[in-house]
Amino acid sequence: MAVSTRGTGLVSGFVLRTARESIPRSQEEMAELLGVGVGTYQGWESGRRPISNMRGADLLGLRRRLPTLGADPDVVILLEAAMDADRIIEAALTPARPGEPHPLSEWVHTRDTAHMIAWAVNGSAPPALRRRPVPARRGPVASAPQLTPTERAAFFSHLRDTAEAAVRVGGESSLLHRQSLYLLSYDPGPDAASWTAHALHARRGVLVGRGWTPHWAEARSTATALARLGDPQPLWDFIDRSMADSDEGEVANLNYWALWLGVIQRPQANDAFMRDREMTHWDPVTLLRGLVHGLHRAPGFLDLYAHTVWALLEAHPWLPLAARDLTRTLARLITQLLDGNGLSERSRRELNTVHYRLSEHQ
Repeated sequence: MAVSTRGTGLVSGFVLRTARESIPRSQEEMAELLGVGVGTYQGWESGRRPISNMRGADLLGLRRRLPTLGADPDVVILLEAAMDADRIIEAALTPARPGEPHPLSEWVHTRDTAHMIAWAVNGSAPPALRRRPVPARRGPVASAPQLTPTERAAFFSHLRDTAEAAVRVGGESSLLHRQSLYLLSYDPGPDAASWTAHALHARRGVLVGRGWTPHWAEARSTATALARLGDPQPLWDFIDRSMADSDEGEVANLNYWALWLGVIQRPQANDAFMRDREMTHWDPVTLLRGLVHGLHRAPGFLDLYAHTVWALLEAHPWLPLAARDLTRTLARLITQLLDGNGLSERSRRELNTVHYRLSEHQ
């Protein structure tokens, strides 16, 4: 039995509403501009008529038309991640069709998709939308595409069942398992942290490998999820054992970050892309920009950010010359971090090294 009766386009509908309000236009005006009925447009925004159900050409036309009408491109670009989030949520709240693969087993999801899911389950707006002015609205209007308590409980219950089933199956279900467990770290329920921590600690065996192993991606997800729950030690150990002094581990980490931050544009069906030693499918400057802009917003993952910035400059020592404004910002952030607390000894050494290299080019 389906848990939600509100439709399966909740998140993408809310992003569409945010795009409309950035112009700004009323629903009636937008419907007229797009050549559709008011009821149809209202159905898109409410999620009752998921925009992902549109014909491919019509959906492409909508996404291209919105910026020409004045919608903020930084909002419009989030529609794809929002539709991905809707698919994952739909898989939890509606009956699965026999033989249909779970969306978490079909592709490696990105940070934008994870942020959209967090928005739906706990109301935490994605970074790109947090500082946006809130437009005046008539009457009580939702400020986020949040699931109801019943829907949220069903969503996380489904993820728990999915993670447990994936462990039993093993093999090709590793992507499904690690992505389900990672999303469970967003669960704000009173018993959620202990359940998730127990499930993650049960997989700590994957963390003991050195360098690249077949469980590298699962170990990374396990360590970062535990850090989100307040236990940073597994992440520190993972950096020491599975990344530092391992060319394959460092390459895998940089490739993973490139996909996670949207620098790699093409969808990845599995984790094989992490082993691409050529690293030719992403731009180092764009990756550095994403890391720098996220450095001060991720206290739980600060050591992972710090090590990745160091490793990126080790792999591409020309970066300070190619992005002087960006490296000046990085130098300022590093000074602030080094003056504070919370860094591991490794991170402190590596950031000092980065800071010295940046100073040589200023």
